Amino acid sequence: MSIAGSDPSGGAGIQADIKAISACGGYAAAAITAVTVQNTQGVKAVDYVPAKIVGQQIDAVMSDLAVDAVKIGMTGTVPIVKAIAAQLSVHPVLYVVTDPVMVSTSKDSLAMPEAVDALCSEIIPKSHLITPNIDEASRLAGRPLKSLDDMASAAAGLHQRYGCAVLVKGGDLNPDQPGPQSVDILCDNDGVVMFQSDRIQTHNLHGTGCTLSSAVATFLGAGRPLREAVSSGIGYVHNAIVAAANLKIGHGHGPLRHFYR
Repeated sequence: MSIAGSDPSGGAGIQADIKAISACGGYAAAAITAVTVQNTQGVKAVDYVPAKIVGQQIDAVMSDLAVDAVKIGMTGTVPIVKAIAAQLSVHPVLYVVTDPVMVSTSKDSLAMPEAVDALCSEIIPKSHLITPNIDEASRLAGRPLKSLDDMASAAAGLHQRYGCAVLVKGGDLNPDQPGPQSVDILCDNDGVVMFQSDRIQTHNLHGTGCTLSSAVATFLGAGRPLREAVSSGIGYVHNAIVAAANLKIGHGHGPLRHFYR
C-alpha cells in the first residue's frame, strides 16, 4: 500500500508508486495525502487531504486487504502524520518503508517544517527502512553531506537514533561534479553497505525516489531480505532510468519508464 500525494503528470507520487508496485509484481492499494498541481517543470500548488479522510482511507484498505508492506511518501502536515501513525498502530504492518519527502526533483518544498519533526517522532520509529536523498538526509542529520563518508556516517547515526535501516540515496551528491557512479549507502543491523550504479546522463528523473521506495517495499512484502530488496529496487530504478533516456514527455524532468520489461 502506498500512502502519498498525487502527481497529475503521472511521474511521481501515488501514480509512480502504483506503476512501480505493479511492475515489480505487487498489488497496489493507495491512500492519498495531498493533491498537487504539478508537471515535469515543478510544483505550482498543494492542497492537503483532511487528516481524518487520510486515516479513513488507510483503515478502509487495511481492514479489508492483507497488506504485506506500506510505503509512505508525502505527508505534508502534522495532523496527517499523526493520522498515519495512528493507523499503523491499529493495523501493524511488518514492513514500512518511509521516503521522507521534503522537496521535489525540481526543488519545490513538499512538507511543512513542523511536519518533518512529526515524521521523525511519529513515523520513522515505526519504519523498517527510510530512504532519504542527500537534501533530506542532511536535514535529518542536521549537517550537510558532501562525501561518501558523510553519507555513511549519517546513515549510521540515523540508524542508531531511530532503530530502523537507513538508505541514503547519493544521486545528487556533489551535483556540480558528479562522478561516473551513483552511490547509495545502506546502514542496517549488519552495518554499512554501498550500492553502486553507472550514472545515466538524462533529464528524465522525475519520481525516482517514489519509485525506489515503492519497489523496495514491494520486494520486502514478497519476502526478500532487506539487502536483497534494496539491491533489487536500485537495479529496477536504474533500468527504468535507462529505458526512459530517450522519452520526450513534458518540458522539464521527464518520468521513468516503469514498465520497461
